[in-house]
Amino acid sequence: MFSERIGGLAGDDHAPLYKQLQRALREAIQKKVLGPDDALPAERDMAEEFNISRITVRKALDGLVSEGLLTRRQGAGTFVAARVEKSFSKLTSFTEDMISRGRVPRSEWISKAMGAVTPEESLTLGLSPGTPVFRFARIRYADGAPMALEYSTVAGFALPSAEVVGVSLYEALEATGHRPARALQRLRAVLFTAEQAELLGVPVKDAGLLIERRSFLPDGRAVEVTQSYYRGDAYDFVAELNALS
Repeated sequence: MFSERIGGLAGDDHAPLYKQLQRALREAIQKKVLGPDDALPAERDMAEEFNISRITVRKALDGLVSEGLLTRRQGAGTFVAARVEKSFSKLTSFTEDMISRGRVPRSEWISKAMGAVTPEESLTLGLSPGTPVFRFARIRYADGAPMALEYSTVAGFALPSAEVVGVSLYEALEATGHRPARALQRLRAVLFTAEQAELLGVPVKDAGLLIERRSFLPDGRAVEVTQSYYRGDAYDFVAELNALS
């Protein structure tokens, strides 16, 4: 039985039942009793086994989905989230990364805007003062769980308008013939601010990873500058290294 794997609910525990179930599931995941991509029983079955209501089970699972420990897959059920490996050797979009791993990506837009390039952006993108740029800010999700915050500035010549960007910025750039061909990336550790933590559903000052990327067209022009704040508990970054010959 599932309760034998993760432990039952303590009758002498005064915490709310959904909190008790959350704690049991969280500890089972942390102790590897439940592994990545393991399926959880249906909510109805869990409610019967633990002798609690389906509403209580749903509330417990909702909290763990928000934490990124569980994911829901439409028509399939609830699963233990698997950490995502992001390769530094390939220039791919978040959407492409998630789809290649069987995850369902989506974005929640914070803002889309057109404006004049700032002095800092002008230096980074090699644009003249006053040149128009597009700015995009969004929360990136995989299987309904928030994974990253992304802030992008794109040279104005690369897109007809901000509204043409839907799920994938790189798809929109490819449609106009301005998809980046190479990029320079820098990775560093950060602690999430209160605003970032709220957007990602993690504790304030939780550890995260910031990737700063400057992307270039085949002709050498810089086309995009992006700052991506990834959840440290959900991402692993890998790179293939070759010895010098």
